[in-house]
Amino acid sequence: MASAPLPLEATPIQFGTDGWRGILGVDFTIERLLPVAAAAARELASSAPAGLTSREVVIGYDRRFLAAELAEAIASAVRGADLVPVLAEAAIPTPAASWAVVERQALGALVITASHNPPEWLGLKIKGPFGGSVDGEVTARVETRLRAGGLSVPIQGTTLRFDAMGRYLAGLQARVDTAALSAGLERLGWQVIVDPMHGSAAGGLPRLLSGAAASDHLREIRATRDPLFGGHPPEPLAPYLADLIAEVRASTLAGRPAVGIVFDGDGDRIAAVDEQGRFCSTQLLMPLFIDHLARARQLPGSVVKTVSGSDLMQAVAEGLGRPVLEHAVGFKYIAAVMLAGEVPVGGEESGGVGFGMHLPERDALFAALLLIEALVEGGMPLGQRIDALQQAHGGAAAYDRLDLRLPDMASRRRLEALLAATPPFEVAGAAVREVIRTDGVKLRLGPSHWLMLRFSGTEPLLRLYCEAPSEARVAEVLDWARQLADSV
Repeated sequence: MASAPLPLEATPIQFGTDGWRGILGVDFTIERLLPVAAAAARELASSAPAGLTSREVVIGYDRRFLAAELAEAIASAVRGADLVPVLAEAAIPTPAASWAVVERQALGALVITASHNPPEWLGLKIKGPFGGSVDGEVTARVETRLRAGGLSVPIQGTTLRFDAMGRYLAGLQARVDTAALSAGLERLGWQVIVDPMHGSAAGGLPRLLSGAAASDHLREIRATRDPLFGGHPPEPLAPYLADLIAEVRASTLAGRPAVGIVFDGDGDRIAAVDEQGRFCSTQLLMPLFIDHLARARQLPGSVVKTVSGSDLMQAVAEGLGRPVLEHAVGFKYIAAVMLAGEVPVGGEESGGVGFGMHLPERDALFAALLLIEALVEGGMPLGQRIDALQQAHGGAAAYDRLDLRLPDMASRRRLEALLAATPPFEVAGAAVREVIRTDGVKLRLGPSHWLMLRFSGTEPLLRLYCEAPSEARVAEVLDWARQLADSV
């Protein structure tokens, strides 16, 4: 997939839904990064909850080009803020930094990563003392500190390093009986094929499932470091997973049903491939998590989903007597609910899933363990298990998402005004039964049948989401929405 042309000038430093990101060497340079890191560290100290006396700031990084070197560089910025940097000794998944914050009772974490963005990108995520991403109020204050300027001189020195990955994996093993998972895979004769997409979650599952079964029933592909990620974004989407899909199909055809598990570049997003090679986003995985945690594990609390999440999530949860809370798109909204009450699982359509008994954070490795646990407990391969859930709750449905770049911001404003004033009463021949404005405009056409139009916060970009009874109907509805956008 070809990357967009690189900009010639740096864009203003602005935090998005989960950090500040930009083109390495253009937007994201060491001259710009050091003041941001210093401002973020000072804000973590200033906003620390009462009773937290630590001066530590955890620093992590992924496998991208220059990520390790820039992580070392921001340690000097943290020292310049009169705080103590604690650096991961190797590349780690972002959730490992969040785990370290909680375990060490640190002020927070700064993570050098661009997550699932294309290879030429890099970025900075800020994690709070609770073990999740800080909210928009905190990042707004970081931006205010940057605009105010002021002297912040980096201080060179010796930085404490620690085995962040080892501590994190030990924590996951304390929450899931990994020996039982290995034994279950052995008993069922299944194979787990893991694709970390060359990212920082590589090696995690083999280390977690290190028993005899793991060597025979679990293997990784694309586990080596490649800052180019094979030439496409390290995002768990079907077009980037040809190798994994082929490996899973080959294993199943050879008589060993397989499940493919894929992580994004910094290990906070997950997707899967079922035994027949079908791509399974969190639209299909979330219902399975809900069923397993509420039914098998009997965990209490409400399920949290974003408005773009599949209707199957709500159907499974309500079938088990669990309330469902629906929020705008963005894991920060899910995390806020997790911090406030009991939530067995919360997730979004783009691969982020979090669990209340763990961290208020997306964590792909922990999700992978629970996925394997659910499959072993049910004794059915992934595809069969999902099909059974769908048939028990109204039948199969298809889903897709399409991102449309509009000609300019004026086009976006015209379309936005149209949808606000007179939303369509019919979509591709189907009457609109309900208009939902939780985030953008969601047009409900029937059970498991809806179209959602949502604009990017800063770009002339329209995101289209659709769930429908068949793939053909999804394509038809998305084409209708594309024509609507083109006509304005």
